[in-house]
Amino acid sequence: MFKLNKKILAAGVVSISLLGAGCANDLASDGDEIFHDSGNSINIGEDEDIYREVENSEHARGEQFGYVRHQKSPIAGRTISTDDMYTIDREKVADSISKMSVTLPQVEDASTLVTDEEVLVAYRTDAKDKDLRFEVADQVKKSALSVVPRWYHVYVTDDPNLMQNVENLASMDTDMANVNTAIDDTINLMLQDSPQGREIDAGENANGEMYDEMNEMNEDDVHRIDRDRQKRYDNTGHDDMTD
Repeated sequence: MFKLNKKILAAGVVSISLLGAGCANDLASDGDEIFHDSGNSINIGEDEDIYREVENSEHARGEQFGYVRHQKSPIAGRTISTDDMYTIDREKVADSISKMSVTLPQVEDASTLVTDEEVLVAYRTDAKDKDLRFEVADQVKKSALSVVPRWYHVYVTDDPNLMQNVENLASMDTDMANVNTAIDDTINLMLQDSPQGREIDAGENANGEMYDEMNEMNEDDVHRIDRDRQKRYDNTGHDDMTD
C-alpha cells in the first residue's frame, strides 16, 4: 500500500510539473501582451509592439490617440532606461514649425532652427504696418511654442536677411566651439529690429523666458541676450541704438 501511494505521489508531482511547464509556455507565447522586449510591463491596446503602427496617412495619424502605460519591471534589478526620455527629433520639430508658420495668412516663407533649448524662426511677410507685424510675430511665435517642450525659448524675425544667419547656424551643433556666441549674436539681431509678440504670461516675457530666470543669471548661464534693443524696438518700432 505504501509503495502504491509513493507511485501515485510521484505521478502527481510529474503531472504538476508538466502543467506548470505548459503554463509557462503559454505565458511565453503570450508574453507580448504582458511583458515586451524592453522588460517593462505595458498595458496597451495592441500586442504587436509597445508603440502602435499608425496607418500611413495624415488623416489616420490625426484621428488616433497616443497611449502607453509603464510599470516597473518584475525582474529584480532591471530599471527603465531614461537615456532618451526627454529628447526630441529637432529636425521634425523644425519641419512642423515651418509648415505651421507658412499656413498663416501673412507668412510666405519660414526657416526654423531648433537647438537644445531655443527655437529661431525667420520668416518673410508682406505685413508692413507695425501693428500687423506685431500680430504676425505673435502668431508665428505661438505656433512654435505649441510644438516644443515648455522649457524652450522662441525668437522670431521678419527680417529676410536673417534667414541666411539661421541657415548658417544649422550647420553647427551643440558641441562646437563658439556655438553659443553665434546663437546669441543671431538672437540679438532678431531682437534688434523685429517684433516678438505678446508676453507669454505675467511671469514670462514674449520669448518664454521667465523674469526670475533673467534676474538670476550668473556665470554659468550660456546665453547673454541684449534686452535693451528689444525694449527700444517696442517703444519706437525701430532700433536707433549705436553699438
